[in-house]
Amino acid sequence: MDMRQLYMYFAWVVSLIATLGSLYFSEIKGYIPCELCWYQRIAMYPLAFILGVATFKQEFTIKKYVLPIAVIGWGISLYHYLQQKVPGFAPIKPCVGGVPCNAEYINWFGFVTIPFLALIAFTLIIIFMLLMKSNKK
Repeated sequence: MDMRQLYMYFAWVVSLIATLGSLYFSEIKGYIPCELCWYQRIAMYPLAFILGVATFKQEFTIKKYVLPIAVIGWGISLYHYLQQKVPGFAPIKPCVGGVPCNAEYINWFGFVTIPFLALIAFTLIIIFMLLMKSNKK
C-alpha cells in the first residue's frame, strides 16, 4: 500500500470524526453553535466529503485543495480557543445575539474545549497532507 493513500485515509477519518462530533454536540447534546463554530464547520464539513471521495478514487493531487481549507479552519479554531482561554483576548464588541464565542460547553481536564478539538483535527489533517509527498522519481 502506498503511504500517501494511508495518510489521505487517516486525514479523511479525522475529518469524518470531527464532522460527526460537531453534529453530535449540536443535534444530540443540544449545544447551540456560536458564530466561530459555524465558520469552523464551514471549513470541516467539505473536507470530510472531499477527502472521502479522494481517498476512494486515490486522487493524490487533492492536497492542494485540502491544505488551504484546513489552514483557514486551523486559524479560526486557534482564534476561537484563544478567545475562550486567554483573558482579555475576546473582541471589544460583545456578542449581541445567540451564543457568545467565549462560552465553554465542555471543559475537559481544564483545557479541552470544542474549539480545541477542532484545532487538533485541523492540525492532524494538515500534518497528514504535508506527509503526502509526491511520488516523483
